Amino acid sequence: MKRLMSLIVLIAAMAMNAQAQQTKEVKPRAVLPAEVQIKIAEQAAPAEFRAGSKVLGYDQEGKFVTLREGSNGYICLAPDYKMSVYYAYCYPESLEPFMARGRELTAEGKRKQRDEIREAEFKAGKLAIPQTPSMLYGYWGPADRLNPETGEIADAKRRYVIYVPYAKAAEYGMSNKGNNIGMPWLMDEGTYKAHIMITPPLDHNH
Repeated sequence: MKRLMSLIVLIAAMAMNAQAQQTKEVKPRAVLPAEVQIKIAEQAAPAEFRAGSKVLGYDQEGKFVTLREGSNGYICLAPDYKMSVYYAYCYPESLEPFMARGRELTAEGKRKQRDEIREAEFKAGKLAIPQTPSMLYGYWGPADRLNPETGEIADAKRRYVIYVPYAKAAEYGMSNKGNNIGMPWLMDEGTYKAHIMITPPLDHNH
């Protein structure tokens, strides 16, 4: 009986230790200082767009806010501080209604339905989406490889997206399949959010 009780106590202790480790692992990251968020966000944009861009990010309470007003018609998004990989984006203001609506729907727990909802709202005239080519720049990398002085992330990746609503791959002379050699291809062809994807090779052997 004593042996059984000892075994039960041991199992309980192991379970509590595992739970403590899990709690430790999921401890949320602290909000980055505004100036650091701005430096990261700017990395997504071409150099000439950085200083004048509007930057959206998080205040010290974790609320999504405007960190800096802009003057050149571009918006840069600071990364979600809670993530282990930091993603920054930059795009023209004309794409903001589309992007902002996506953020709203995600916050409402409707991430899987957001494309369907946005398309319906666009077709109903409730959501403005540019009908001429629009550019989005992406920059991302491991949060633990951030240089807070420069906003640069070691081993960061880049992606360039050109939105071309309702485009067809054949009309553009493009493939509609992804690749790992940096070759442009058309994603979501024929839809309201069709876009050309250009991702520099992730595999350095190519």
